[in-house]
Amino acid sequence: MAAAQAGDVNAYRILLGELASWLRRYYARRLPPSMTEDAAQDVLLAIHEKRHTYDPARPFGPWLAAIARYKWIDRLRSLKAEASEPLDENMGVPDNEDDVVAGSTIKQLLADLKPSQAEAIRLVKLEGYSVEETSRATGQSISLVKVNIHRGLKRLATIVKATHDAD
Repeated sequence: MAAAQAGDVNAYRILLGELASWLRRYYARRLPPSMTEDAAQDVLLAIHEKRHTYDPARPFGPWLAAIARYKWIDRLRSLKAEASEPLDENMGVPDNEDDVVAGSTIKQLLADLKPSQAEAIRLVKLEGYSVEETSRATGQSISLVKVNIHRGLKRLATIVKATHDAD
């Protein structure tokens, strides 16, 4: 690269050829096969445009690796932004009525409990918090959280059974 910066056209041609080989191998392990050549070309173009920023007193490898890494990250971001397959205009929308009704029913049932019981059940059973996390979040002791869950679930069973018997 130092010789290329000094105007040696042959050295620059050799450098770009060796870099192209190295970049293809570099991206072959990191990107889908269809993207490796484009990524390598992006880096070669970036090196060409930024070759004046290379300091010959410093190692070339880390400078090259940094550019390759940044271009790789750009490619990964573009993968995330691109749809992997087109959406079908006739694609059905799932019916969420059962989920909505169940969520509403659970809210109604929890409203019939003491607030501390409802909160403990909501955090542990519905949102997946641990008993310890719930204890910290609610200010209840660990044993009180367990008692509130047990008593709350027992109360809910009684309510559901009474509702079912009434029907």
